[in-house]
Amino acid sequence: MAQAPKPDIADIKRRMDGALDSFKKELAGLRTGRASANLLDPVMVESYGAKMPLNQVASVSAPEPRLITVTVWDKGNVKATEKAIREAGLGLNPTADGMMIRVPLPELNQERRKELSKVASKYAEAAKVVVRNVRRDGMEACKKAEKDKTITEDEHKKLGEQIQAATDDHVKKIDDALAAKDKEIMQV
Repeated sequence: MAQAPKPDIADIKRRMDGALDSFKKELAGLRTGRASANLLDPVMVESYGAKMPLNQVASVSAPEPRLITVTVWDKGNVKATEKAIREAGLGLNPTADGMMIRVPLPELNQERRKELSKVASKYAEAAKVVVRNVRRDGMEACKKAEKDKTITEDEHKKLGEQIQAATDDHVKKIDDALAAKDKEIMQV
């Protein structure tokens, strides 16, 4: 049986950074006051028997502060794209006009701001779960490496502390990004 390799702190941090980057991209997609093409980044379109990101079936632009336009490349995908935008949980009501879909952005009222804040919190919690899963994997790798005598008990303890420090750091960054986005969303 192969011995467990020594856990790689750099790889663990890289995986945690990936969760943080993904979370920041999701936050960028949450609308605050002005239209942004990034708003539709989380939209997945059922196309050709597979779910594809919106930007792989259409081009997205924001020609006006309160309007996003989606130009679908294949006429057969217009209905599916319109449906995907409507059901993405972003509170948008798209209308198809030939190959173009217009997505007017409603005025942000207090209720909608609270909804967006809840969505941001869900994104944050999902990112924290990913970070904690990476932490768990790292801790299990340490345990296994110590059991296989690849590392000593002291190395296990030191690696465990480094993994926990990286976890705490990434959770704090997620919380900070969420707090900043909440502040941005709630500004009237």
